[in-house]
Amino acid sequence: MPENTWEVLPPENSEGATREGPSLGRGNRLALAFAIAVVSDLASVWLEFVPPLQWTLDLATAVALFLVLGRQWLILPALVAEAIPGVAALPAWVLVVGSIAMWGTVTPGGGPPKP
Repeated sequence: MPENTWEVLPPENSEGATREGPSLGRGNRLALAFAIAVVSDLASVWLEFVPPLQWTLDLATAVALFLVLGRQWLILPALVAEAIPGVAALPAWVLVVGSIAMWGTVTPGGGPPKP
């Protein structure tokens, strides 16, 4: 059974690029992710009574955050929470990006981080 490792953001190689492509740097990626989350949560308040548009916005937000932050599986529970009527009024995207920024995420493939 594989153990889990903690990874805040996808690792960068020596040229400053992640495995997926060019990198913005950790701080810039988090800032962009927070900007995406804030805009989505603010727009979500106005789209509360138009569910198809809100679902489209939430799906686009999840894809954008997945691209910016990498394989962060903590994004999926926020997508589910945003689909529940009434919960969309909470800033779920900002909370998810904040939790990723503070605690990272669990990824399969190794043991605990080395000091």
